[in-house]
Amino acid sequence: MGKWMHMLICGVICLTSCMCQANPEMTVSTLFEGDPATLVATRILTQAYERLGITLKVAVMPGERSLVSANTGITDGELYRKEDIASQYTNLHIVPIPLMRYDIVAFCRCKPFSIKDWDSLKSYRIGFVKGLKIIEQNTVGMNIEPVGTLKQAFGKLELGRSDIVLANRITGIAALRDQQLNDVVVLSPPLASFPVYHFVSKNHEDLVPKLTEVLRQMEKNGTLEKIQREVSGEFSLLQGRDKP
Repeated sequence: MGKWMHMLICGVICLTSCMCQANPEMTVSTLFEGDPATLVATRILTQAYERLGITLKVAVMPGERSLVSANTGITDGELYRKEDIASQYTNLHIVPIPLMRYDIVAFCRCKPFSIKDWDSLKSYRIGFVKGLKIIEQNTVGMNIEPVGTLKQAFGKLELGRSDIVLANRITGIAALRDQQLNDVVVLSPPLASFPVYHFVSKNHEDLVPKLTEVLRQMEKNGTLEKIQREVSGEFSLLQGRDKP
């Protein structure tokens, strides 16, 4: 065997070995980018997948497309959603360890008042981000103005084109601070409060028990709470959480 042929074969073997050793990847989709909740979920799940030897990638896309992509297997899962989303998107499998809690609240440029329930919103023009299923389901028949991003929703509120904006509390507060909108208040109590979970598409359902065990360990040793507090601190949400 010639010298150059020997070197070529050795190079191919080395390249193949490197490719085999590379971590497999999971690409999951999500609705929001750059907000505290997404950052919490991304950091938690990045660590969880790393412990399984898997590299996590997150693809941001509109809400409905994100769910459809995960449900059809275009992406490998959904970063985080409410527990009952799998009843509609049946190819998604829940990893049953909550990543965090979601508080859906109303934001307005008005004197603070108490909201009793979803029906209390009927007389208002309601802005929110398309794809937030709990809001879509509870505002059917109301004067709704869904938009593509939270920045757009708060922009319409600032221009007087909406009366209130519905969003996750910490996501909304962080967005308001980013846009420097200081005259918007958070109404209470929350319209809904619930845990959110990670979902994988059906072709990765074998990962559910493995991820469940890893996340359970991270929950027990305080890693989940630590990440939540770190992100809250980065967004200055630990103090004055209802003040944009």
